[in-house]
Amino acid sequence: MSVSAPSSQLLTRSHHTREALLDAAERLFMTQGHYDTSLRQITAEAQANLAAVSYHFGSKEALIQAVLKRRLSVINIERLKALDVLEAQADGAPLKASQILEAFFGTLLRIATAPGQDARGLLLLLERTITDPAAFIHAVFAQEYAPVIDRFRHALFKALPGVPQDEIIWRFQFMLGATSYAIVGPTALLRAAGVPQADDRQDDMSLLIPRLMSFLLGGLRAPLPDSLPPAPAEAAEASKRSPPTPHHTGDRT
Repeated sequence: MSVSAPSSQLLTRSHHTREALLDAAERLFMTQGHYDTSLRQITAEAQANLAAVSYHFGSKEALIQAVLKRRLSVINIERLKALDVLEAQADGAPLKASQILEAFFGTLLRIATAPGQDARGLLLLLERTITDPAAFIHAVFAQEYAPVIDRFRHALFKALPGVPQDEIIWRFQFMLGATSYAIVGPTALLRAAGVPQADDRQDDMSLLIPRLMSFLLGGLRAPLPDSLPPAPAEAAEASKRSPPTPHHTGDRT
């Protein structure tokens, strides 16, 4: 059954309005945050009316979710593609932890710093999926991140068999936090510490990837706290040695 010309035009106009609302909301969320942006500001920016938000999304919360999902889905698809390629090349062997971190965090930063992107604005928008306490934001995180986190979690478990799995989870959490603060940048900290911002490239997003990846890998390579029990595989190996030696995360980084 064919769609008449007027009906097709209505569908096209409806799709255009929906995308205009998403684009406007995203721009405003980047600069003002979710809670400081009103629906009237969004509809004015999108040249639409308030009824259009209700028609396409139902509520402001659903609009925020749609904005985040649109970005997160693209990034997470690329993350999984990168991991698929690495695992295919490894042919069943464990990956290096550095490869896994590059696929997860490096993919995010490369997409954010691609030509035409408002890198810092986009990264700040995505960072709110982690730090925002609202339940509906956590729902987005669960829906969009959970399957991806699961894949990367198991890849890290396989890459670091001598490290307790709960310690890997903690370190991944620390890496997410470090990434969030890296996105914001050190300007406020430099001012608070009274340190002059001598580096005129401080806001150069191209420098963020090497700086952050170096820091994340350093944290992943750090020795385990002495108070932690060793992982089962490490405990078996340690029982053959005397005296006991400090736990390390291994060299597969």
